[in-house]
Amino acid sequence: MAGRHSLPEVDLTCPICCEIFREPVVLKCSHSFCAACLRQYWTPGQSRDCPLCRAPSLDDPVSSLTLKNLCEAYVEDSEGLQEAGAGELYCDPGEMCPSHGERLKLFCLLDKEPICVVCHTSRRHKQHDCCPVSEAVGDVKEKMKSALSSLQEKRDAFDKMKKNYEDTVAYIEIQARFVERRTREEFDKLHSFLQAEEEAQMAALKAEEEQRRRAMMQKIEEITREITSVSESIRVLEEEIVLDGISVLHKCKKTLARANHPVADPITAPGGLIDVAKYVGSLSFHVWEKMQTIVKYTPVTLDPNTAAPWLVLSDDLTSVRDSEEKQKLPDNPERYDPDTGVLGSQSFTSGKRSWDVTVGENTAWVVGVAKASVQKKEKVSSVLKNGYLCVYFYHKMYFAGTSPLTRLNLKRNPGRIRVQLDCDRGRVSFYDPADNTHIYTFKQAITERVFPYFWVGCQQSPLTIEPLEVSVCPAERS
Repeated sequence: MAGRHSLPEVDLTCPICCEIFREPVVLKCSHSFCAACLRQYWTPGQSRDCPLCRAPSLDDPVSSLTLKNLCEAYVEDSEGLQEAGAGELYCDPGEMCPSHGERLKLFCLLDKEPICVVCHTSRRHKQHDCCPVSEAVGDVKEKMKSALSSLQEKRDAFDKMKKNYEDTVAYIEIQARFVERRTREEFDKLHSFLQAEEEAQMAALKAEEEQRRRAMMQKIEEITREITSVSESIRVLEEEIVLDGISVLHKCKKTLARANHPVADPITAPGGLIDVAKYVGSLSFHVWEKMQTIVKYTPVTLDPNTAAPWLVLSDDLTSVRDSEEKQKLPDNPERYDPDTGVLGSQSFTSGKRSWDVTVGENTAWVVGVAKASVQKKEKVSSVLKNGYLCVYFYHKMYFAGTSPLTRLNLKRNPGRIRVQLDCDRGRVSFYDPADNTHIYTFKQAITERVFPYFWVGCQQSPLTIEPLEVSVCPAERS
């Protein structure tokens, strides 16, 4: 009984004749058939392919002794069961037709269900296309393999996305610490400036207080001497006025001359008090004016969330350079990859904007604007049809990113490039700010948001956005 329990009958059945194998042979694709059935299937003059998988068979089929022994053992066991009164060959109930008691050897392709030979001739399945059960099982397994492969690919995609989310969580913490450090540095700089201003104000106040006090003390000393002199004159007059006789006449000339000596009336000199208004009047505004020495304003701030992994941005987000090492950054939708580009953090749809970019000795750069709809996950040329309005320098040549490209002939290599954006007029112009030489102007309606755009392909020199001159002026009333 070992043969019968080792394999079900379906695995010992020829897919062509649907009977137990007789002289089984195996093809290179591992499918087995009766030798006679295979010879009959392979019509002379036609291609020799597998009846099941259609794989071409160039080599002669090989006899399968193991399968032959299993089939013979199975037949012997089945005959023994018949002799013992078991009726027919042992079969799992699920492999028997519930209507006719016959083995389910066929598969109805229309109704998608296994049937027996009697079902195939019945009215229900008559004229329906059928195939052997083993062939249908093979087809179903192929579909299951395809579905399994699809699900595995989907699971791999989810695993990759989960890993990206986990990396993003870690990077968010890095970003938060960076912002925290930069914020503290900037506020420490402001605190130091304000503390120095406060100490300077207090020192000036103390110096003026001491100056005013010394001046007043000097006045007090002077008036004290005057008081002493006048008091002495009063005392002499009081003593002599009580005298009688001729002695008064003897002393009166000298006494009256002293008493009538001109003495200036005491007056308070102006400007003796501390100029309080100078210290507290619009104090915060005047401090704000002085803060221009430490406060810088750049018209464009780079957005690190759009920077390609090969780019390195300065801490103040005003400079970008290329590097050889790819940083481990989240693959967020806003980030350029593989192009080594980065956008400004602010977009524009109206008004005028201008910014200067120092290109220095950089030998490969692109500056200009990019539309919000540009593709960031594919390597594209900075040309007009791709949503970029830029000029660039490459292989010691200057180009305007039109389609086709426009070669620019410049008299000298500018160290800076000025970008002037006029959204209302649909103009993006480029100049050499050293002498205001016009380089090129794009004339195209701005119908969507545009961002300042920078591309770096050289490690020699960074691209730097120059700060603007900042002035604080109070508005005058008309």
